[in-house]
Amino acid sequence: MLRLFGDLDIKWMSYRKLAYAVSGLLIVVSIISLVAHGGPRLSVDFTGGTVIEAKVEPPQSAETIRTAAAKADIGSPEIQSIGGGGQYLFRLGLGELKTTAFPKIKEAIESTAPGTTVTLLKEETVGPKIGSELRTKAIWAVLIAMAGILIYVGWRYEFMMALGAIIALFHDVLLTVGFISVLNIELSLTVLAALLTIAGYSINDTIVVYDRVREQSRLLRRENFQRVIDISVNQTLSRTLLTGISVTMTIVAIIVWGGEVIRDFGVVMLFGTVLGTYSSVYVASALALDIRGPETTRLRGK
Repeated sequence: MLRLFGDLDIKWMSYRKLAYAVSGLLIVVSIISLVAHGGPRLSVDFTGGTVIEAKVEPPQSAETIRTAAAKADIGSPEIQSIGGGGQYLFRLGLGELKTTAFPKIKEAIESTAPGTTVTLLKEETVGPKIGSELRTKAIWAVLIAMAGILIYVGWRYEFMMALGAIIALFHDVLLTVGFISVLNIELSLTVLAALLTIAGYSINDTIVVYDRVREQSRLLRRENFQRVIDISVNQTLSRTLLTGISVTMTIVAIIVWGGEVIRDFGVVMLFGTVLGTYSSVYVASALALDIRGPETTRLRGK
């Protein structure tokens, strides 16, 4: 395997209390943001409503579009410029749901800015029942995924180690949702897919470290558990960074060239990739150390 470093002897676990403080601070910021915003901003996938994507030629200022929309008698839609080429996204909630929304938007913009042409690119409508069902299924998807991971890690290693892994997963999901709230990113099915992908990436990184910890605990019987974890993290660091760099390069490509539709997915994934790498060391491994105690060495495993 390609190695970025030679033999390292970084005492990772000696800094775990500082890491706990950083994680605690981030969790507090996330909770404050979620409370202040009344939870994450849900897309029409979960709340129900209509999303209209339209192109205005020649492009008009956002203020002109908002002024026109106010005259269209379609409620108070959320308007977002996308792509920078005169494309706009209109989000209408359930209370504003009208089958004639686009014709009214088109008429209002063309009358407000004579000489413009408004073309419908996409229109999606989600009913309240479907939105509610999707929201419930999304919550169950996250909970079932975490329960499955807890069972697998508990069987593969031991329950006390599994606790560290599952707390790290909750840590990653909570901070990522907090990140979404702070940046006011809309929680859609695409962003939910990013959350589940982050959970998978995070547990994969944790499993790599746990595997090496189990291996070293059998070889280094005279070393305490803290020392075994430090050695294991040092030995897997090259693999962790190479994987993280490769994933990050792909995500950056998605953010830059993927377009507006999947840009939020890329932004959330970028944050989650960094967070998952951090949590595999300073949440999962550090908690495993504190739960089991620093003097124990031998791990049960299959």
